[in-house]
This record gives sequence, structure tokens and C-alpha cells, in this order.
Amino acid sequence: MNDPCIEVRNVTKRYGRFALEDITLNVKQGYITGLVGANGAGKSSLIKLLMGMSLPLAGEVRLFGEPLAKNEAELKERIGYVADDSHFYEHLSIQAMKSIYAPFYRKWDDRLFRRYLDRFGLSPKALIRSLSKGMKMKLALAFALSHQAELLIMDEPTAGLDPVFRRELLDILAELMLDERHTILFSTHITTDLDRVADYIAFLHQGRLVFHESKEEIFDRYAVVRAENSLLDADVRRSFVGIRETPVGFEALTSDREEAERLFSGFARIERATLEDIMFFTAKGVTVHG
Repeated sequence: MNDPCIEVRNVTKRYGRFALEDITLNVKQGYITGLVGANGAGKSSLIKLLMGMSLPLAGEVRLFGEPLAKNEAELKERIGYVADDSHFYEHLSIQAMKSIYAPFYRKWDDRLFRRYLDRFGLSPKALIRSLSKGMKMKLALAFALSHQAELLIMDEPTAGLDPVFRRELLDILAELMLDERHTILFSTHITTDLDRVADYIAFLHQGRLVFHESKEEIFDRYAVVRAENSLLDADVRRSFVGIRETPVGFEALTSDREEAERLFSGFARIERATLEDIMFFTAKGVTVHG
């Protein structure tokens, strides 16, 4: 069960001035991995590489232990994919779209598809163009889950959705994981979603992988330090991932909570960092004075 479902080996891909640089990432089978980062960090670019929609300049992508480049069609039958925007023919009904989609998958399950339509309140006769963004996301999920996919890859599935359906979607993902053969990778910039369901977090920043660790390891290691500005000198600044200064004090992110407690105990408040804290301070960085 600990075998990697996704292996990204030293992958580089350039898009004009932006690049994914030397990404190495192993996504474990049987877990939910959240791919997090600000807009433009490279999340969608990486997912397109995983889906074979673009090719790496260097490195290799392997799925289920096999090179994607050599066995793409067979491997994709084992993947359910939900894009960040609708990729359906808008003028068709759901039933007509299913007639086009289903033949691509040998394990398509019509009863399961109808069950998801019923659960999501979707009529097979409804025209796709008449659906709201949330309903289109539900439809994409119904398609992705109806051919017994072992790996579910989702690109910003909760973006722009109302809180009620966001919670429903996360509950569905949690239900899927009761069957331990499933693996889920989903990208998001809504960090509270990851707090609820993710087992592992992969953090991309400006095309580079900052970390890929279990959620527990991240929360044990990172902390926010709040103290008076008088504690800041050049060496202290260098020990932080990022700093925010105000006239009354500073707050900063450390990736070594134990060291921060040793240095600042009694002089600062040290609190567990949230994923939002980690994203903010990593993007802000540190300016060293002196």
C-alpha cells in the first residue's frame, strides 16, 4: 500500500518565462494528497504533465509503476480526471455526453453513473449549458468516478463553489478513501479544504517543490513566531522563512519549531502555523537588513 501511485522524477517544463524546475514527487497509493500553492505556482502545469496533456522537457512521469509516455492509453483508463473548467460539449444533454464519454472506458458502470446523477440532483435530460458551475463540477465528478478509476486527479475542484457543495465534495472524497485502493491528488489554493481531508501536502512555489510531507509532520515542524522588533537582527532574520514587520512587532514563519522554542522561549509567542501562513510567508520571503 505504500508503493507510489504517481512518480515524478526530476521533471522540468518551461512555458515562456515560467518553468517547473526539477520536480521530484512520489504520491503514495491509498492516500489523499493536496497540491497547494498560490495562483501561478505551477499546480495546473504539473497536473497537465501527469495527464499527458503536455510533455516534460526533462525527467519522467510514471503512473502505477509504469512510464506514462509508453503506456498512456491503458494508464488513463485507471484515472478519473476533473479539470478546473468544463470540458464537455455544452450544447449536448448529459445523456448524450455520456454516450460519447463512456465507450472510452472498458470498466464503465452505467448504474454507478446514474447513482451519482441521482445523488447530485442531475437529470440525464438536462443540457450541459444550462448547468451552474457547481453542477458542472458535480457532473465532472460523476463521470470521473463511474469507470472504477483507481486514481482521481482533480484540478482546483472547489474553486468558485459555494461552501455547502465544497463540504459535500470533501465528504465524497473521504467516502472514496474507505476503499483503500483509491488514491486522490487534488490541487487547491483553499487551504481549509486540505485541513479537513488531506493526508499529505505538496507545496509548489514559483515552479519549485518546497516540500511534500504528511500533514502532521508539517504542522509539527512549522510555527509562527510573534515578538518585538528588538529581537530582529541579521542572523535572526536569516533563520525565518518569511517575516512581516509592523511598528509594534513582527511575526515570522519558521520551519524548525524546536529551534525557535529554544531561541525565543520567554521572549515570543510561538504558535502552530496554518497552511495559509506557510503559503503567505513563503511568498513574502525575508529581507535582511544590516
